[in-house]
Amino acid sequence: MNPILTQLGFSPTDRVAVIHADDVGMCQASLSAFVDLLEVGIVTTGSTMVPCAWFPATAAFCRENPQVDLGVHITLTCEWENYRWGPISTVDQTSGLLDESGYFPLGTSAVWEKANAEAALIETEAQIDRALAAGIDVTHMEDHMAALRHPRLLPHFVDLGLRRRIPLRFTRPPYPSSEDNEWVKVTYQSLSRLEGHGSALFDYSVGLPLEDPGDQIWLVKAFMSHLPAGGLSLLVLHPAKDTPELRAIAPDWPSRVANYKALMNRELHTYIKDQGVQLIGFKILKDCLHP
Repeated sequence: MNPILTQLGFSPTDRVAVIHADDVGMCQASLSAFVDLLEVGIVTTGSTMVPCAWFPATAAFCRENPQVDLGVHITLTCEWENYRWGPISTVDQTSGLLDESGYFPLGTSAVWEKANAEAALIETEAQIDRALAAGIDVTHMEDHMAALRHPRLLPHFVDLGLRRRIPLRFTRPPYPSSEDNEWVKVTYQSLSRLEGHGSALFDYSVGLPLEDPGDQIWLVKAFMSHLPAGGLSLLVLHPAKDTPELRAIAPDWPSRVANYKALMNRELHTYIKDQGVQLIGFKILKDCLHP
């Protein structure tokens, strides 16, 4: 049984899940979708992209609704060709965090190859500090496009989470810890440290697809029906409303809209209840952290 669930008083037969919305504040369409989904009540938490244009509006929403469970989606990349953002902590090209135009690089590989570890940590902490200063009760953090999963960067990310007592969102790796690979060793060491300090690790995780614009309700139902007893599970989606802005930004916009529509289906409430699944967010998990 997941030790966090034991600590929280769940039983070995309980099936517990976190339903998480990524990319909140990336654009207006992502924020308005998150607001709608919170009202429906299936999505329990999300994370915001601090360097993006709609972060101030996201922060304003959180100030007006302090019960909202929102973390920071640490952002070191910018994947869109015509909609760009960059670091909030530096304009120094030697940091390895900027492309030739002064924005974050398009892909994760550029961060892994070029980013100075200290500069990446400073930027990560700057995003957390800006969110806190804006009135967001940061419940957790995770990295956009897995930009901090490199062996050079991951230990620093873990150190920051433990030092600031902010949970990091990770799933237990599927491979054996004895595998002779630097990535595997660093990952296991880092996640063991997190769990040793009370940070929850998910036992099972699924992401709604960004390459399928069809009806995704059946995927959510399949996820719910396969949750392990005694396990902590995670469903990740990238919801957005269909707007001209979203269509101009994201080539995968139809699938983001499909993510949104699936979780707006109120019939899922009945299905989840019938499955006996208990939904929680990160606020309760944050309370489990200890020095």
